[in-house]
Formats: sequence, structure tokens, C-alpha cells
Amino acid sequence: MPESRYIEKKLPVSPFASARSTAARDERSGTPGEPEGARTDEGQAQLAKFVPYLTKKCGLEIRGRVLEIGAGAAWFSAEISKLPKVVEIVATDFSTRLLQEHAPRTFKRLRANEAKITRMPADFYRLDFPANHFDFVVCSALLNHGVNVPQVLREARRVLKPGGQFIAIREPVKPLVKSRRGRPPLTPGQSKPFYSLAEYQDFFAGAGLELTVKRVNLSSGFKYYFNQVVNGLTHFRCALVGTKRGKA
Repeated sequence: MPESRYIEKKLPVSPFASARSTAARDERSGTPGEPEGARTDEGQAQLAKFVPYLTKKCGLEIRGRVLEIGAGAAWFSAEISKLPKVVEIVATDFSTRLLQEHAPRTFKRLRANEAKITRMPADFYRLDFPANHFDFVVCSALLNHGVNVPQVLREARRVLKPGGQFIAIREPVKPLVKSRRGRPPLTPGQSKPFYSLAEYQDFFAGAGLELTVKRVNLSSGFKYYFNQVVNGLTHFRCALVGTKRGKA
């Protein structure tokens, strides 16, 4: 199988300091740019459930040309590349190190269809792509670390084709019942640990994206039914799906 292509690109200094978002993700990850525990068999198996859940349980037909922003080591792109109707994926991040060194290892480990994937440095606040270019824009655990979430969403909408969708997964959303532990401490680049669903609704509406919330439950057995009841109360696991309606 052909390996993924890397395109070198120098980025201008962002007024929103994208590098801080990457640094924040690196600090909380066992492997830079990947979710905590992603290299363990259990963690890898859990992440592998995301794309099938999105397509089968949430009814999302991910296809065509896909852009991942804040990709890090690009595990999400690796899993999406296996979908037969996806023809091209552009995995972007502010960190060239993650794209050059860590992403290729992820692709090999997850057996990605590398021929579909292009890696390219990019600032998700100022995407260097034409308008109406992608069928899907996706990200994982990114928005809560952005210092200007509305700008990220506006850029995602700009590069989406009419009818295209923006999918954000693994975003911590404030549940109805507050934890006794309180909020976790802030990390560099975070404006706050998590946003409420109402705040996300305002962000998406302001960017011109019609938001649909898909609850995510990757558990099995008794734990699946338990999570069905408490999801949204004691914790909130969901996919945030924004659709670009009409013309650009």
C-alpha cells in the first residue's frame, strides 16, 4: 500500500496562538497528539469503535473529501480512511512534528488506507483551502482547547460544501449534575475546561451551522444500558454535528 503523502508548509503566526492548543493536547496525552491510553489494547479498541458508531448508530455517511483539523497523530483520519466511500483525507495540525513523526506510526499501527491520506500543517483558525471544498470537516477533542471556538467553526463552515457536515467528537460537555470533584484545572491554551450544550448551540448557530447532537455510548452489556440512562446527567458523551445549509 502506498504511504501517506506529506506536504511541507510554513504557517504564519496566528493571532489566536494555535500552538497553545497543540501544547495542551500534548500535555494530557500519553503519546503526543493521541488520546490518553491510545497505545494500550483497550484504549485502541475503544477508539476503533468511534467511526463504526458514527456511521451505524448515528446515521452519518462519511464520504467524499474529508478534512481533519487539529489531527495530532491522526488516529481519527486513520480510522476514517477505512470507509469505502471516503476518497481523500487531509489531516492537518499546527505541529509539523506530530504530522511527520507520529502520524505515520499511527497509520501503520491502525492499518490505515494511507493512499487516501495527505498530511499538511495548517492553522484551524485560518485554513488555507478554498471555500466549498470538503464534504466533511472532523476533529477530536479540539474545540474545548480552542481560544476562539466561533472562529474555528466559521472556518470549518467556509471550507465545507453546501450540505457538508462538521463532526466534533470527544468534546467534554458540561452535564446537568455537577461532579463533586468540581472542574479540572485549566491547561495552557484552554479558556475553560468544558462548555455547556447551550454554549455549543450558540457557537454553532453563530457560525451558520445547524447543530445536531448525537449521544455516544461505546459500552456493551449492562454498562451500555446504564450509560444510556446517565449520559447527559452525570456525564455527557456525544458527537456534535453541524450541517452547512443552503449556498455559501
